[in-house]
Amino acid sequence: MKLAPCRPETVALAFENDCIVLPIAAILPVRTLRKTVKASQKYRQIAASVREVGLVEPPVVARNPTQPDVFLLLDGHLRIEILKDMGRTEVECLVSVDDEAFTYNKRISRLAAVQEHKMILRAIERGVPEDKIAKALDINVHTVQRKIRMLDGICEEAIAFLKDKPCPMAVFEILRKMKTLRQIEAAELLINANNYSVAYASAILAGTPQSQLVDAGKPKLVKGVTPEAMERMERELGRLQQSITSIQDSYGKDHLQLTVVRGYLARLLGNGRIVRYLMQHRSEFMTEFQAIADMTSTLPSEAT
Repeated sequence: MKLAPCRPETVALAFENDCIVLPIAAILPVRTLRKTVKASQKYRQIAASVREVGLVEPPVVARNPTQPDVFLLLDGHLRIEILKDMGRTEVECLVSVDDEAFTYNKRISRLAAVQEHKMILRAIERGVPEDKIAKALDINVHTVQRKIRMLDGICEEAIAFLKDKPCPMAVFEILRKMKTLRQIEAAELLINANNYSVAYASAILAGTPQSQLVDAGKPKLVKGVTPEAMERMERELGRLQQSITSIQDSYGKDHLQLTVVRGYLARLLGNGRIVRYLMQHRSEFMTEFQAIADMTSTLPSEAT
């Protein structure tokens, strides 16, 4: 018997093929902006980018099935508001075939400092002046120059660890004071603690032995921290790193054992006779067994 050839399944498009230019008055926002939004740094940065570069990403709209001349604004509320402030009356939009606004910008990845650094370098390589970049990002030229030099003196391993992490630029300026191996250790501490603040990076610097600093002969100066406190922090941080290493070494084995125990207890508690016995004679065990069997946060596949 000859089989019919398989036909590729049709892929549904999320957007219409072409962008369309719409009157801004015909676009209906699906949410209201806060009154304070125009005073925010984000609003000023987007406004500066639109003025200097133009719209990088068109707003996303959906057709209104009940009013053909009205479009629902799914994404781009700030951009539309900025265009109104600039006196624009029309905008080029991307038309979505789905009118569900929940799908847009709910899990957006913010630009990390390392990624921003590389973006600025590419712009400069293409001949964009520093002052134009500063205007587009709504920052001064000195800050642009700091961002360009941000990774000077930072080892490749530490950069790889932090390339997609929300590290402020000042964190890299702190790491630059450490030697290569200490930079790597510091990056791991930031990641393990899920804390990328300048204050935490400064604490790591304060706890760094003098021999692991680039300028080993220059005393560490951390505001509000005495030399005695620094020595104590160095000892505590050393113990903390040892504890983290120990936990990491045993985590896989401990997690496997806990998974096996959890599964075993779940099967026991699925037996009605065992449950009745525990309730009558060992009610305290029953409570603990149930708590372990109900655990899900320890299992990565279930936690996600």
